[in-house]
Amino acid sequence: MRTAAIDCGTNSIRLLIADVDGGAGLTDVVRLMRVVRLGEGVDATGKLSDAALERTFKAVDEYAALIREHGAERTRFVATSATRDAANRDVFVSGVRERLGVEPEVVSGGEEAELSFSGAASVLPSDSDAPVLVVDLGGGSTEFVVGTGNQVIAARSMDMGCVRFTERFLQSDPPTAQEIAGAEEEIGRMIDEADADVNLASVHGVIGVAGSITTVTAHALKLPEYQPERIHGAALTVEEIDDAATSLLHLPRSDRKALPYMHPGRVDVIGAGALIWRTIVRRVAVATEGRVQSAVASEHDILDGIALSAAARK
Repeated sequence: MRTAAIDCGTNSIRLLIADVDGGAGLTDVVRLMRVVRLGEGVDATGKLSDAALERTFKAVDEYAALIREHGAERTRFVATSATRDAANRDVFVSGVRERLGVEPEVVSGGEEAELSFSGAASVLPSDSDAPVLVVDLGGGSTEFVVGTGNQVIAARSMDMGCVRFTERFLQSDPPTAQEIAGAEEEIGRMIDEADADVNLASVHGVIGVAGSITTVTAHALKLPEYQPERIHGAALTVEEIDDAATSLLHLPRSDRKALPYMHPGRVDVIGAGALIWRTIVRRVAVATEGRVQSAVASEHDILDGIALSAAARK
C-alpha cells in the first residue's frame, strides 16, 4: 500500500510518500523537508503568526500536489508541539483541510512519543528484550520513549525543543555563558521530570532522531555534505557527542551557516538543540552508571511511524 505521511512540527514540515509491505517495512518514494518555523513566537504569544501560517500553507500546497502525482492511497497529517500550544489552531486546521482534503490531527505528546518510537524501532531487531530510549528532539518538544522492539513501555513529552529554547534562553550570537547556564538548568529540571516516568536507569541503549541530533552527528563525523546514509545508524560515544554539541553551541551563526551539512533553517536554533542532546546523553550515562556509553542517530523517526500507522488503519 502506498501511504503519505506529513509531520508538521515547530520548525519544519516533512513529507514521506512510501510503499508499505505486508511486513510493515517502508520503501521511500518521496521524502522532503521544508523549514517553515510554524512555531515562531508561539512560546511568547500563544498564537500562530500570519507569516508562519502562510509559509506552512505554501508547503502543504506543494505536498498535496506530490501526493496526487504519486497516487498515495492513504494520507495522514500529524501536527505536534506548536499547534498543540496555539490558541488559533483552528485556522491552521481548516487551512490544511482545504488544501489537502484530510483532517490534520493535533496529537498529544504521548501519541507523538509512541509514533516516534514506532518509526525509530522499525529499523531495529523486533525480538530485542533490552529496553532502549528513543529521544525525538524537535523544535517545540522532546519526546522520551522507552521500549523493547516495537513495544512502548513508558513515554513522556516535554515542552523542550530547539526553537522554544532558542527563543527563551539563547538569544545572543553566540550564546553567553549566562544564557547557556540558564538553559542547562531548565533542561536538567525537565529531564528530571521525564525520568520520573521513563526511568533512564533502566535503558541499555539510546537512539536519537530528528534534525538537531542528525546535525550534531554530521558535525561529529565532519561530513563533506549532509549524507543520510552515513548518519543513519552512526554510533557516537558520549565524549564524541559532547565535543560536537559543545562546538556547535559556541559557534557564531555565520560559522554554523558555512558548515556544508547545515540546513539554513537550523542555523539559528542548532545551538539549543545541541545543548539539549548533550545534556540528555550525559544524564543517561550517569543514570546507567556507565552501561550506556554511546548513542545511535536514526534517520527514521515519527514520519516513518505516521506512514506505518496510516497503512495499519482500517
